[in-house]
Amino acid sequence: MTPASPIQTSATRGTTEKPIHSSGIKWKAAALVVLAALGFYGVFVEPYRIEVTHFDIQGAVASPLKVAHLSDLHTRGIGRREQRLLAVLDSEKPDVILITGDTVARKNRYDGPKELYTRLHAPLGVWVVRGNWENDSPLHHERAFYQDAGVHFLLNENAELRPDVWLIGLDDPYTGVAKLDVAMANVPADAYKIALFHSPAFFDRIAGHVNLCLAGHTHGGQVRLPFMNPVWLPRGSGRFLAGWYQENGSQMYVNRGLGWSLLPVRFLARPEITFITIRP
Repeated sequence: MTPASPIQTSATRGTTEKPIHSSGIKWKAAALVVLAALGFYGVFVEPYRIEVTHFDIQGAVASPLKVAHLSDLHTRGIGRREQRLLAVLDSEKPDVILITGDTVARKNRYDGPKELYTRLHAPLGVWVVRGNWENDSPLHHERAFYQDAGVHFLLNENAELRPDVWLIGLDDPYTGVAKLDVAMANVPADAYKIALFHSPAFFDRIAGHVNLCLAGHTHGGQVRLPFMNPVWLPRGSGRFLAGWYQENGSQMYVNRGLGWSLLPVRFLARPEITFITIRP
């Protein structure tokens, strides 16, 4: 009788096949899908999900004043963000538009940004101060650029917005020279004073001298992780991130800005257009 064939040959004796853990592969694939979706959202969705915020505050003003506060536009011209901005401003109809620095995205490239700024209008005008971007990459013929666009440029100086409200516009405190005494010269003591500057850490110095401060620069952290501090904040942010702060009788609002810095991404820090109505 022919003997039965062995179940294992000498070549395969003692080896076993490892089972394929399909669940592990599925989890890795799911994680990659989630990361890709978050990346898509941070690059293609959130940077254009502009949040419109409204606030009412009280101050020693003769009549209500509706302020549109913009910051960190980093604009190259009329794009998706800018079209949304113009539509919001047209709907809201603020009394004045105040821009706290970082107005352009590329140095010495004016044609695109100028197209946007010439389309900004408000009864009491459009006013702007320098940000770190303008100091790091100086604009040629800076005043002429804004003047041609119909925008008022303040550099360590003040202006009467209306008899009861004055603007104090400062150079960026951390890349330029903010001259507070010069900027506040001859401002009436009883006027409601609105200070414009880019880097919010300056609030620790100016608090108590003015009624309202408007700043930007932080981008609200730009990229945030849940339940964690911002991954990165630029120099000059100090202890400030976004929203309202109060000290020595002064209030400050830090705007998250419309644009981005370094990389075209935002996550859990939506771009922002702020409207503040100051009421008697």
